[in-house]
Amino acid sequence: MSGDTSKKTQPPAAVPNWYTAGLEHVWLPYTQMKTASVPLAVTATRGTRIVLADGRELIDGIASWWTSCHGYNHPHIRAAIERQLAQMPHVMFGGLAHEQALNLARRLAALLPGDLERVFFSESGSVAVEIAMKMAVQFAINRGARGRTKFLAFKGGYHGDTTGAMAVCDPESGMHALFAGMLPQHHIVDLPRDEASISAFDKFVARHADELAGIIVEPLVQGAGGMHFHDADVLRHLRAAADRNDLLLIFDEIFTGFGRTGAMFACEAAGVTPDIVALSKALTAGTLPLAATVARKKVFEAFWSDDPKKALMHGPTYMGNALACAAANASLDLFESEPRLQQVAAISAALTRGLEPCRGLPGVKDVRVLGAIGVVEMQRIENLDALRRRFIAAGVFVRPFGNVIYLTPAFTIGEEDLEGLTSAVVDTIAEGIN
Repeated sequence: MSGDTSKKTQPPAAVPNWYTAGLEHVWLPYTQMKTASVPLAVTATRGTRIVLADGRELIDGIASWWTSCHGYNHPHIRAAIERQLAQMPHVMFGGLAHEQALNLARRLAALLPGDLERVFFSESGSVAVEIAMKMAVQFAINRGARGRTKFLAFKGGYHGDTTGAMAVCDPESGMHALFAGMLPQHHIVDLPRDEASISAFDKFVARHADELAGIIVEPLVQGAGGMHFHDADVLRHLRAAADRNDLLLIFDEIFTGFGRTGAMFACEAAGVTPDIVALSKALTAGTLPLAATVARKKVFEAFWSDDPKKALMHGPTYMGNALACAAANASLDLFESEPRLQQVAAISAALTRGLEPCRGLPGVKDVRVLGAIGVVEMQRIENLDALRRRFIAAGVFVRPFGNVIYLTPAFTIGEEDLEGLTSAVVDTIAEGIN
């Protein structure tokens, strides 16, 4: 191993032995390990707070990458996991089935619009996207169209870090330019937002329809690609284009699903039913890994055959994990019994008020809010690591990326904590970040 890793910034002295003993053996996500600040040692979570080993508490502004929609340690979810652990933590889904997975599949089908009725489980959002793509390609093959192996995706989009998912991310503004030579080549175009881009999009689709299996998009919000918003008219146009050219429309709702945009699902808010939808993140409310790829009836029927070669040959080892499905069912219980969407509406209003003062500050390019998503887009952020440390010093956990400072708090966050988040953003930008 080359390089002197001993010269990295060292953790503070008051940390547990497990931290100092283990830190040199982990490889952290999205991190230049040589230069980045060391991670914070966390010993507990409570509600919308992260408890550090040194006794500090941080208000969590991003709900652990948008997953912890009900806040941390919700007693209803914890109790459901404990019950399931005592009964059956996991059993393979090949040739076997269990109550938690079947109940969850039924409930997801009932919540989603139209005839999105067949649920294929996996463990992560990237994999859910890859399964959706695999379904779309085989859908065409099973119907006799073998040349349809490419996808149409969009600039500013992000769909995950596995190979297939990387291939439909924005190749320029995304994180995966290094891997261009190994990735399958798809078509990445502008979203059809106005007359000129709509015309260009329609011509492009018509020209390439014979090689396309589908169109994949993050509905209403392109998340990790830059927190870009678009309106429902864009999605309606994609639906019409897919229908005109006999393509499948895939919605990646890994970020937008489960209330984040203000409706239970973004497709519901837009009034557009995709052919396949990918779900993950808040599916288990930030407790356990689980994802789902949900297909419409016509998609499933293309695989329904006496020919075994027409089956979907995919099977994650922990598919339909009983613990994770129990957590997801408990999360859906909370959406039914507690006023989550009303809370999201209140958060939206508070984010709009709280972040508005940023609009006139130096270096701010835009301020935008949708549901429980608040975004301050900067002209540039020169030192992300330093900015993240400043937020921690202010008592909040906010993790900007690119040129974006964003807030995606738990839906259960209190008014005081939410005000603490927005004030920290406003004050930090006002002090100057570059």
